[in-house]
Amino acid sequence: MRKDKVLLVEDDSTLSFIVEDALCREGFDVVCAPNGEAGLRLFKETVPDIVVADVMLPKMDGFEMVRLIRLTSPTIPVLFLTARTALDDVVKGFELGGNDYLRKPFQILELVVRIRALLNRNLRSTPEETNLTICDCTLDFASQRLVTGGETFELTHTEAVITDELFRHVNEVVEAKTLMYRIWNNDDYNNLNRLHGFIYKLRKYLSKSSRLELLNARGIGYKLATKPQPGAETTQ
Repeated sequence: MRKDKVLLVEDDSTLSFIVEDALCREGFDVVCAPNGEAGLRLFKETVPDIVVADVMLPKMDGFEMVRLIRLTSPTIPVLFLTARTALDDVVKGFELGGNDYLRKPFQILELVVRIRALLNRNLRSTPEETNLTICDCTLDFASQRLVTGGETFELTHTEAVITDELFRHVNEVVEAKTLMYRIWNNDDYNNLNRLHGFIYKLRKYLSKSSRLELLNARGIGYKLATKPQPGAETTQ
């Protein structure tokens, strides 16, 4: 039976050894890298199922490593390990493509639980098709590009995830908690304002479309709605 492969990128050799040993005993296949450059190289060579990476790494930090990984692998789960507590750092990690984070020091059991949750969620939610077209808008999820009204917008990973969910449920209300679970693996009320911020930016992009509009469903979520074609007649 194939084991799930974990790429662990951690420059603290003692912690790396402890985590590697624990994950192997839990049934994972683990490959380790001591810095961001080695982590990026091993990612390409070993094709892991999940990346667990420290934020503060030599040669290339975890944020930059994940940003580069996301250029070719937009759906692989990423869990950041960090000693940082500043909210801005956490937000940056999510916007660059992190799915979850764990503050140091942490319990090995919690790490194992979070890894399994991310793997299970990714198995259920990985898009079957990464290129979606609705009316005059096209989302290329793999490259994180949105083309609307003849203009091309480079999306962050989080923006691409939200757009993908809305495109897959056009003319339906997508609950805010559904989006928060897909982005952050929780529906913490504190994340709601952050979600509103991403929606605000997406609404500006989609305003270039003559056929789509992003609506609020007050107290519930959001709806990507199609508009009638210009000049189309309506019947009573």
